[in-house]
Amino acid sequence: MTTFEMLQELLAQNEFELLLPEDHTANTTEQDIRLVYQMNDTVESFLVFREAIFTGTYKKDYEGKLDASYDRDQDRYVLGVRQGDSVITLFYQKLELEVNLYNYGEIAHFWVPRYENLRQLEFRIAVLWDKYTYLGENYCSEGEKHLVHLADVPALNFCSYCAAPEPYMVPHEMPKESFLQGLDVMEQLAKQAKDWLLVGWIHFYRRHPSTIVTRWVAHVLHHSIHFGFVKTLTETIKKETAIYPRRLFGKSGEERLALCLKKANARKEELEKTGAYVEIVRQEPFTIAKDQLDLKVYLLVSRQGMVNQKIQVEEIEL
Repeated sequence: MTTFEMLQELLAQNEFELLLPEDHTANTTEQDIRLVYQMNDTVESFLVFREAIFTGTYKKDYEGKLDASYDRDQDRYVLGVRQGDSVITLFYQKLELEVNLYNYGEIAHFWVPRYENLRQLEFRIAVLWDKYTYLGENYCSEGEKHLVHLADVPALNFCSYCAAPEPYMVPHEMPKESFLQGLDVMEQLAKQAKDWLLVGWIHFYRRHPSTIVTRWVAHVLHHSIHFGFVKTLTETIKKETAIYPRRLFGKSGEERLALCLKKANARKEELEKTGAYVEIVRQEPFTIAKDQLDLKVYLLVSRQGMVNQKIQVEEIEL
């Protein structure tokens, strides 16, 4: 997909989030202007209008239908966007894609209680699916290209362990081919974990992909007997995402994070002595396009109970 097609796709979805100075007024000197393309914990990507100037007033908080027009003025491209009764016009030399990839294997958002370990797996796979869908396989590792198919297995995805509240759910179609590929990935991980009972359930699921079987497989995933599979999938995602850098937050932010991580590691060692499996995870705000989330550090503590896995979340505070 070309950058122009990406721009058309955004505008057709009524998405137009420019990164401009606070006053959002027109500029008269050429500068690079970013338009948000895809933002999640895996990536911050933008369409960049190079050597651009704009006229009109941009409405940052506008929500509604957009009307766009495209033209060429001598040696420049022209984009006109109408936001209700306001029109902004961009004159630019070329349109380029800027992509910043990040490590999301230790990112967590605790929006929905219960089974938090499975919900975080669903979340990480879901944001991988978004990256794969919008940016393509060139922005994914070979391992991610396999793991992404897990997003189309209802027993593991938003259908069963949604990490976000229902109003924020973004369902997607799940082709049968990708579903079967996802089951293949699940089976490989189950064999790696030596979870032969789950391997058997996956074989049954492949032959009988009904709603009832989906619910049953989803149900047994939080049983203690399948904890090895959950841990194996968690560690696999961490390994695949470790090739990407983490976000940086300036001197004061990094100092605060370092103190939180020091405290988290001490607490992690203490908990691991009791037999718990502990993940140190972070909630991170975006770095280029600022958002409302705060930088936080948590411990995701998993234990094997008599029947179900027991999950606790501890926030690390200074």
